Amino acid sequence: MRMRMKKHFTERLEACAHLLCEKPDEPITTSEYHFGWEGDIYLEIGCGKGGFAVQFAAANPAVCFYAMERVANVMVNAVERAEREKDTRPDNLRFIIGSAENLEEWFAPATLDAIFLNFSGPWPKKRNAKRRLTHRAFLARYFRLLKEDGMLYFKTDNDNLFDFTLEELSAMGCTPSYVTRDLHNSPFRVGNIMTEYETNFVSQGKNINALAVSPLKRVYRTHDGDPSLNPAEQG
Repeated sequence: MRMRMKKHFTERLEACAHLLCEKPDEPITTSEYHFGWEGDIYLEIGCGKGGFAVQFAAANPAVCFYAMERVANVMVNAVERAEREKDTRPDNLRFIIGSAENLEEWFAPATLDAIFLNFSGPWPKKRNAKRRLTHRAFLARYFRLLKEDGMLYFKTDNDNLFDFTLEELSAMGCTPSYVTRDLHNSPFRVGNIMTEYETNFVSQGKNINALAVSPLKRVYRTHDGDPSLNPAEQG
């Protein structure tokens, strides 16, 4: 199905241009490039309507948060929400119109402190497996960009995509720091910020799968262990 174009989306994006990042000439190594101050760099890939990004950035003022979305027409809602709430949140959120394939044009190796993948497209057909954002080719890219003690967080309602992700991580020799098949009935729900999709799925009683994995910290922890109170405090 073709996505319906939002009315005047180009003009609406231009009205929020101060929140949009221009691609740097060289991959950035510090948050000072876009934010003007030094802080840990967090990235959400596929920010959708921006609910998670806006809430997370507001709850973690010491973090420099980038929210990436591939389709400009989709990004409109996210930047407009951030603009509406500018007086009630810190100035620590910027948006990137781009795709995960081009991440290394934006960020230098070992620059990111955390990456969030929230409800990524499942690409269910086997022939499209390489398009899944948790395919090992993408995972390898994330691990290059994360600091050694950085963390990748993944949430999905799609059980098959979650199984696929665990298999890809295993093939790469990576053991998650935690895995849960039912986030909202696990200790890891503490400090969890829900996306728009997540809120809808939870209201329908759908289980939410979640994991966290680090390029360095590969100590497995069951859902009975002590979760960190906030992902910003992990690592």
